[in-house]
Amino acid sequence: MSELSKPEKDFQDPGEAQGPVNAQLLGAEAGVAASASASSPTVSSLGTGESLPQEALNEMIASLMKFLLLKYQAKEPTSQAEMLNKVLRDNQEYFLVVFSQASQCLQLVFGVEVKEVDPREHIYIMVSILGLSCNAMLSSGQSIPKAGLLVLVLNLIMRNGDRAPEEKVWGALSRLGLYAGSVHCIFGEPRTLLTHVWVQEGYLEYWQVPYSHPARYEFLWGRRAYAETSKWEIMAFLLRVKQRALRAFPLQSAEAAREDDEAD
Repeated sequence: MSELSKPEKDFQDPGEAQGPVNAQLLGAEAGVAASASASSPTVSSLGTGESLPQEALNEMIASLMKFLLLKYQAKEPTSQAEMLNKVLRDNQEYFLVVFSQASQCLQLVFGVEVKEVDPREHIYIMVSILGLSCNAMLSSGQSIPKAGLLVLVLNLIMRNGDRAPEEKVWGALSRLGLYAGSVHCIFGEPRTLLTHVWVQEGYLEYWQVPYSHPARYEFLWGRRAYAETSKWEIMAFLLRVKQRALRAFPLQSAEAAREDDEAD
């Protein structure tokens, strides 16, 4: 029996399933995905003209993100029909906007890409972006994908001549709410992740700048990063993300680009 044809009882409700991330935690990240449209307190569905409060939209995005993450961990496909029946239920008219923003947020935050493998039946699989296999283990023994953050760090290194000063990395990550020494609800303690976990796994190198007094440190690409992806793939991926955001939210994307230039 295929995964998509399993009986209804075999699937847990995404709000009740024991996944690595609960709905409250994902709600904060869903706010990031929906922030560009948050200037309006309501969102209109396509075709009905009815409006939905932004908070309710964020909750639906969070629920769909959790559902898709569980599918990713189980290595199971899903379909539009299943997402409608399992997650949106009485709000199926908002599927397009919820699915679009949930997919974008999964890609940017967790590094998980939602790919349609059967356009006729609208069947999807979840894969790690760029082939990066980095996952962090939780105390429960489950893993949570973190390739999205790794891509951002690798890009920062590229933009700083392949040797990113530590202070620039932390300055950039602070804009995402990630601070050295402060535990993040998804990524844990960032300094440990960057300077120990990813260094040990071979994704990053972390070295003291020669003859620096007081000591300064910098990040470089590690061997495993070169083995699993490339600079061209990183740049192409980020360009696709930027173009997608520009088409969806032109004003907000222009403002973000100006802030990014000022930060450099």
